[in-house]
Amino acid sequence: MIDRYTRPEMGAIWSPQNKFEIWKEIEVLACEAQAQLGVIPAEDAVLIRERAAFEVGRIDELEATLNHDVLAFLTNMSEHIGEPSKWVHYGMTSSDLGDTALCYQMTQAMDIVLEDVRRLGRICQRRALEFKDTLCVGRTHGIHAEPMTFGMKFGAWAWALKRAEQRLIATRKFSAAWGAISGAVGSYSNIDPFVETYVCGKLGLTPDPLSTQVIARDRHAHVLAVLAVVAATAESIATEVRALQKSDTLEAEEPFAKGQKGSSAMPHKRNPITAERVCGLARVIKANAQVGFDNVALWHERDISHSSAERVVLADSFTALDYILSKLEWILDGLVVYPANMLANLNKTRGLIYSSRVLLALVDGGMSREDAYTVVQRNAMKVWDDLQQARAGASYREMLEADPEAMALLTSEVLDECFDPWKFLERVNVLFDRLEKLEF
Repeated sequence: MIDRYTRPEMGAIWSPQNKFEIWKEIEVLACEAQAQLGVIPAEDAVLIRERAAFEVGRIDELEATLNHDVLAFLTNMSEHIGEPSKWVHYGMTSSDLGDTALCYQMTQAMDIVLEDVRRLGRICQRRALEFKDTLCVGRTHGIHAEPMTFGMKFGAWAWALKRAEQRLIATRKFSAAWGAISGAVGSYSNIDPFVETYVCGKLGLTPDPLSTQVIARDRHAHVLAVLAVVAATAESIATEVRALQKSDTLEAEEPFAKGQKGSSAMPHKRNPITAERVCGLARVIKANAQVGFDNVALWHERDISHSSAERVVLADSFTALDYILSKLEWILDGLVVYPANMLANLNKTRGLIYSSRVLLALVDGGMSREDAYTVVQRNAMKVWDDLQQARAGASYREMLEADPEAMALLTSEVLDECFDPWKFLERVNVLFDRLEKLEF
């Protein structure tokens, strides 16, 4: 991922320095396990632990000739360790080292993303309760539907992030935290399974019960798929912020920093550029998941067609997701909210959003549902036509009050209740009671 979208902590995990540090630790741990088995002298294992070192630049220099990154790393290690280096990588194959290290990197990265999700979830939970009594109009198909509260939007996001947290926790355990040190085709031909158990135990990984030189890539595909789902959730939130910030709506907008400029040509603009960036990078993460699926099918026990692709997509997906979650945190924590505009939009359709209550009131009065629907829709469409033509006209309530068929069953008191937005929300507290118990 380019530096523009890389946060330092996540970037460090996918750096060559961190990768080789993990490689070094795996090789040293393997030697310690071999020493416990009596395969290598205990004093040599001690010297290997003391002397083990590498330089990224030297590894790059060696790889330019060797065309093999693991051999370049091992050669560089041997330059520091000396004679005991003959025991390093003893009985192992390249995938034992690379695959186990890659899974460990994924657990490191997953831990950062989990904390990102939890912080964002807590923000949504807090702001949901902040706006639980702020009226706004709900929209279905982009069209005004019924009254709701703005806190419900944040609440829905909080629950989506809780689901994201649960998926990430499960994925870390069942798909990311694995290791394999089992030799050329996974048969432990030249290495005792104890070495695998020992190394994995020290790294907090679970030994693969049957690796075929490589850890099966359905696990990696699952990781990428879950990252894509979390990215899709982030995109959904950012899309709603963008929609709410439209000039025609303007119920909320992302923060506009002091000194920020919105357009090179139009100085009045305050564009939702950060939310748009979230949406754009989410597309990259979702697309990367397809690469993970394609990497599952390898020839026989192993090839390396997956290797080049996953060096890109795993690092990029984790890095981009960490970045967009941090940007959403900034957006939602500082989201500027305009309750007066929400109220104006609520009333924009001259009372049409109360039609469902009128329908039920007519049914309660004894009218069939089909006939009631006809009465309600007939009057609603007259108001709708006036709105579309920008004509002055009667409100929906006034239309009903002028309709003898409707008023044969409706009273002024009943209409008062029908056109009271809070009557739609008499049970909404159950949503916020549930939300208050949510824990991240």
